[in-house]
Amino acid sequence: MKRPFLYATAFFSGMSIMAIEMGASRLLTPYFSSSQVIWTIIIGIIMIAMAIGNIYGGRTADKNPDPARLYRRLLIAAIWTAALPFAGRYVLLGVTYLVVKVVHQNYLVFASFFSCLVLFVFPLILLGTVTPSLIKYATDNLTENGKTVGTIEACGTIGSILGTFLPTFVTIPSFGTAVTFYIFAGILALLSLIFFVTQKKHIVMAAGVLGLIVVLIFAPVNYSFAFWDDKIIYEGESMYNYLRVEDEPEQIIFSTNVLVGVQSVYRKEGGLAGMYYDYQLLAPLLAGEVDDPLSLLVLGMGTGTYAKTALEYFPNMTAEGVEIDQKIVDLSRQYFEMPEDIPVAVEDGRAFLRNAGTYDIIMVDAYQDITIPFQMSTIEFFEMVKEHLSPNGMMLVNLNMRTDTEGGINDCLINTICKVFPAVATVDVIGNTNRELFACQSMEAFDKCRERVAALPETSPLKSHLTYVLDNLEMQTGGGRVLTDDKAPVEILGMDALDKIIQDTLEASGGIDGLLS
Repeated sequence: MKRPFLYATAFFSGMSIMAIEMGASRLLTPYFSSSQVIWTIIIGIIMIAMAIGNIYGGRTADKNPDPARLYRRLLIAAIWTAALPFAGRYVLLGVTYLVVKVVHQNYLVFASFFSCLVLFVFPLILLGTVTPSLIKYATDNLTENGKTVGTIEACGTIGSILGTFLPTFVTIPSFGTAVTFYIFAGILALLSLIFFVTQKKHIVMAAGVLGLIVVLIFAPVNYSFAFWDDKIIYEGESMYNYLRVEDEPEQIIFSTNVLVGVQSVYRKEGGLAGMYYDYQLLAPLLAGEVDDPLSLLVLGMGTGTYAKTALEYFPNMTAEGVEIDQKIVDLSRQYFEMPEDIPVAVEDGRAFLRNAGTYDIIMVDAYQDITIPFQMSTIEFFEMVKEHLSPNGMMLVNLNMRTDTEGGINDCLINTICKVFPAVATVDVIGNTNRELFACQSMEAFDKCRERVAALPETSPLKSHLTYVLDNLEMQTGGGRVLTDDKAPVEILGMDALDKIIQDTLEASGGIDGLLS
């Protein structure tokens, strides 16, 4: 075989390995989140598979140095990769079901681990055989042995670099996860076809596989992650998230996760939504002075439900938001009637604050799937928020995974905020796992708030609701673990909290079978 083709094989197989890894994260994210825990599982399993492939590939190349064996393995890897968009979602749900029935804690960790094991180990073992096999085929003397090995390794590395960037910035945002798998499966099949054409064997088989993959790329197939849901009116992917919009008779729902949580609910008739946003309407009565115009900044704007609701009930308020995902902003305008006159900066919330002005209310509601981003959970961040508040301003934080576990993520966030703000109170939302936190610059703000709520007209829909919120506020003093930029293990703490929520839900439902029924 000519060395340029061997180098091309190293390049494109390296590219495909990283593309499969990036695709693996997007396949798992809608079900298990994209936290550091999930990435650790993906990277760890892939590295193990590659190591096994390296050993196997080296031994088989020594025993039988026939390149046809390698290109048959590449063809099998192409077939497996092309099957992932079809089989993957069923495997994920099936493994999750089995894990929940067998284990009693760390559900998402085990489910993501075994899902990754089933879906990705086999093709990556096959791809792991490429480098040692190519080195065997390309090395015919010891004089240039180092040069040959170095070139093969360099070609594989350069391919891996492109295989990292192309899915993230091009194929997944433009075409989706399924087509991304097909594109790189097609590359592997094309390599095999070119080889077999030169050898004049297995041509029909390789051409058939490649042809089928090409057809799949352009076929109008529904690859819905939530394939059982017939209420979906939009499902897509951005650079940051899996995105889904559902249309129900009375409301429109936005979610970035298939199995856990709802990010936004928009009631078509307006008014209170019965969600945690209603509790957050206490914030305008904690900030500023009576009848003063108020300014609101939402870090993690999402579809803008809170901003719109606050403006509906407090017309003397102005609002703006920060949202890192442009596609979410687009969806908020298209499906959730976000007014065009509410400006939204497409940026990281903490980065935005560096050059921001001052506000009467800063709401922190930024989440990466189910976990708050670590850079927006630390004492340094909350100190930055305080610097951008007016003298009578306050901070509002949505804590989305409420558990009673001591030392859990809610406790850590409350402890951290109490180090920055002298007056902190929380209230639990009825019917879900949210906990709303109100951080003020003096206790006097809560006394004034009670007077303002009492002064609301009896006909106001807010009066009875906010009276309930006030009556159920719990003042917080902190005193435990504090999160810092150097140490904020929010992914681990978030997984623990979610695990406890799942466990409690299963116990209340009589197990996974009871929950499904």
